[in-house]
Amino acid sequence: MRRSRPETVPVSGTVSTSGPRLARIGAWAALAAGPLALAVAFVMPRGPVAQAAPVPHADSASRLPADPAGTAALFVELWLRSDAAETDSPVAAALRSMAPSVQLPKRVRGGATPGALRVVPVRTVSSPDGWTVVVAALTIASPLASAASSPAPEPAAGTAPVVRYFAVSGTGGRDGGPLSVSASPAEVSAPETAPETAAGPFSHAVPSGAALSASLGEFLRTYLAGGQGAGLERYLSPGARLSAPAAAGYVRVDVEDVMSDTERAAGKEVPADGTRARVRVRVTGEDRAGTRWPLVYQLEVTTRAGRWEISALKGGAAGAATPAVAPSGSVAAPVAEGAR
Repeated sequence: MRRSRPETVPVSGTVSTSGPRLARIGAWAALAAGPLALAVAFVMPRGPVAQAAPVPHADSASRLPADPAGTAALFVELWLRSDAAETDSPVAAALRSMAPSVQLPKRVRGGATPGALRVVPVRTVSSPDGWTVVVAALTIASPLASAASSPAPEPAAGTAPVVRYFAVSGTGGRDGGPLSVSASPAEVSAPETAPETAAGPFSHAVPSGAALSASLGEFLRTYLAGGQGAGLERYLSPGARLSAPAAAGYVRVDVEDVMSDTERAAGKEVPADGTRARVRVRVTGEDRAGTRWPLVYQLEVTTRAGRWEISALKGGAAGAATPAVAPSGSVAAPVAEGAR
């Protein structure tokens, strides 16, 4: 028997071996793509990527303009104390640092230098060319000036306080830059004041015989004569606190008039509990020396148990809160609702 052998079939052309190799590479790449995609999914963030905000540079930060009021007040105070005969003094050096070309007052030789008791800026006006500050200076009148203006001056004329006003002009101060005074100050008249305002919300007069007027009179007499030690708490609403001024020692307090913002507070009878009102009280207090002091108070009152009680105390016609001074000298809160 013949050994069987595989039969061969002749083919035309050559057989390429690159096809199977490329197929195998593609299969392995497809298998590796699955784990690679899974790893990328875990590594990449799921949300949007947050970018850091740009840090502003120091030179781009806005700076506040300098206030010339304090510089003008200091300049006037130094100028009032200066003397042209003392050009090398510390006062003259300080003035030249503010205004190099400033001219100083020429005083009589041997005369006293009238310094300023107090200097306060009262008005500031800004313009494209610079600024101008009006300064009020409380000074002592010169005895020589009084003698020149009057043939027989009174002995106390040299110690009489005088209020003078000076306008100081200068430049600078924008974007926090330095301030510069242009020249010597100019003495001017007092600034105009605003006309007297109306009574505002207090349009109802409370008669002197009304229950509210009586309660307010008793409260203010106690408040100005010693406060807590004299039983001030009995006039306050529940939860209200108040310390009387320690320096107050009026021997007599007279109520001049009472005005309210509601007509219900002007009646002789006390309204229902919980009725509130704002009142303005004008009183005159007489101290132990006999001096009579006109005082104005604004209060908030509330009715309870058939009487008016003090819920809040404010001072002045503008209604700004005024703290009361505790007997120890510390500042206490004004009358206000709160836990005792």
